[in-house]
Amino acid sequence: QVQLVESGGGLVQAGGSLRLSCAASGRLFVVNTMGWYRQAPGKQRELVATITSSRITDVADSVKGRFTIFRDNAKNTVYLQMNSLKPEDTAVYYCYANIQRSRWSGGLDYWGQGTQVTVSS
Repeated sequence: QVQLVESGGGLVQAGGSLRLSCAASGRLFVVNTMGWYRQAPGKQRELVATITSSRITDVADSVKGRFTIFRDNAKNTVYLQMNSLKPEDTAVYYCYANIQRSRWSGGLDYWGQGTQVTVSS
């Protein structure tokens, strides 16, 4: 089995910072793209940022210059450093990973359980 375990959410005032982390564990042959998505109440889930083992592949315009995604490949862990937080960043943040469990299988998408980030004004 594969698990993505997130941590780091919470309540913060506008202008503050939080760091989210997500560790992949289980049967991991290759961990391809990892990333973060978020879903605010009444809205669709949206991409925040994604990263492969070697480079950042996508960052939402709404967080550019404020959020940074980075990864520790040895630990199969992805992080999201969130600075200058705004009330509109309030959402449940979900970790994502595309993981190949063996040399004979293709990559499958996995999701974390979600962590709440609340930014007060």
